Amino acid sequence: MEEVVILEKVYGDRSGFLKLDRKLRALLGDLEVEWKLSTVKKNWVKVSLSGEDEEISANLVREEFGEVPYSLKNVEEGKTYRGRFIDLGKVGYGAYVDIGIFRPRPKDALLPLYYLKRAFGEIPVRELIAKMGWVDNLPVEVVVTDVEFGAREVELAFSDAQLKRINSWLNDGHDKLFIAGTVSENVEKALIRTGHGRDVKRIEELGLMETLLILKKGTQAPGIIKEIGPHLKGTVIGAIKLEE
Repeated sequence: MEEVVILEKVYGDRSGFLKLDRKLRALLGDLEVEWKLSTVKKNWVKVSLSGEDEEISANLVREEFGEVPYSLKNVEEGKTYRGRFIDLGKVGYGAYVDIGIFRPRPKDALLPLYYLKRAFGEIPVRELIAKMGWVDNLPVEVVVTDVEFGAREVELAFSDAQLKRINSWLNDGHDKLFIAGTVSENVEKALIRTGHGRDVKRIEELGLMETLLILKKGTQAPGIIKEIGPHLKGTVIGAIKLEE
């Protein structure tokens, strides 16, 4: 059996399992392999593969979805990783990102306060999180800037591409919603049910269970949250709201 912990999480309403199964069927449908989906620590998804083509299937899964580093010893300074915000707002000295370190014990990496201030100005962490609309499990691309193996500490910075994306979200003149905890198809259904599909300029899948809604100009995020929130049980919604 081959096992791969991919760079996706399933949580919230757990609808991601069905969607991921469909993706795997499209990817591996012609191969002699069966698979089973489960979650490991902190809701990362494990794909267990068995059959004649399990090895080539595992490589295809790694190529398509990526793989967590597993161990701290595999984490390299200067290398780019895809992680998820975790425990946002619980500390004032930065923001934690889970990049999938399980050994020697589970460890989250830190976007330290001094880096966030350098990137976004003198603003308290919790205020910054609210302004950015960040929510737990939002995927982010980060670069490891420092690894202290003895202390088992990892420090991060956003990648250039992620910083550029964050700045574009802030400055394009549109309110936005980040919805974590259900697949994008369920978000679309909620928009249709409430008649607010017309208020959305674009829907972007940020991850298996994380969706970005870019609202049309003049449409305000709080009003949309109030309308679609009751139709999206188990989700967490963050917003970028333009200054009035």
